[in-house]
Amino acid sequence: MAEDTQKITIRPNGPYIVTGGIPLVRKTPIKSEHGEPLTWKKGEVVTTDVRYALCRCGQSARKPFCDGAHTSAGFDGSETADTAPSSSRQVDYPGTNITVKDDRSICMHAGFCANQVTNVWQMAQESADTQVQAQIIAMVERCPSGALSYMLASEGEIVEPDLPKEIALTPDGALWVSGGITIERTDGQPCEVRNRVTLCRCGASQNKPLCDGTHSNVGFKSP
Repeated sequence: MAEDTQKITIRPNGPYIVTGGIPLVRKTPIKSEHGEPLTWKKGEVVTTDVRYALCRCGQSARKPFCDGAHTSAGFDGSETADTAPSSSRQVDYPGTNITVKDDRSICMHAGFCANQVTNVWQMAQESADTQVQAQIIAMVERCPSGALSYMLASEGEIVEPDLPKEIALTPDGALWVSGGITIERTDGQPCEVRNRVTLCRCGASQNKPLCDGTHSNVGFKSP
């Protein structure tokens, strides 16, 4: 099918309807000996039809796919996420030749932004060292939600990693949507099209349809 038909449509109090044959894959964070996430490993490609429905309530017995459990569970899928562009909420952390931009409201707490020694906000202050700049870029580009981004003085604009058009299942966590796929709200209006977006699939986010990290608190499990 034509690429312009690739879309995720959110059903009222129901699933995500995926059209256009968008690939569904599994991605797992690779961690250090201290449990710190370092990078992502791509796993299996999940077999789907051109059109498929992904569970949004967290109650399906066929996860990641919807089995209609949202109806019997009385799932409230009301969308509360701010519809303004992410840029309107970003806080800047300027450094030398690089500025880290942070929109906390869309963070899914994946943990790529920090380790036992430092974090990207502190590193921005030490970015006169090009090795530090490179580490900042690597950490920021692995942020699945896009809560973190960066701008280089030499470019004059936000630089985004080259990501495929796909939906990734993160372990017991969010749906990681990458590559600028259109997501349509229940009111028929499109969400801001972004290169990196994480959608709630535990049903408990207070920032629906976006993930807010609540899956960890509610013990969400998904194969």
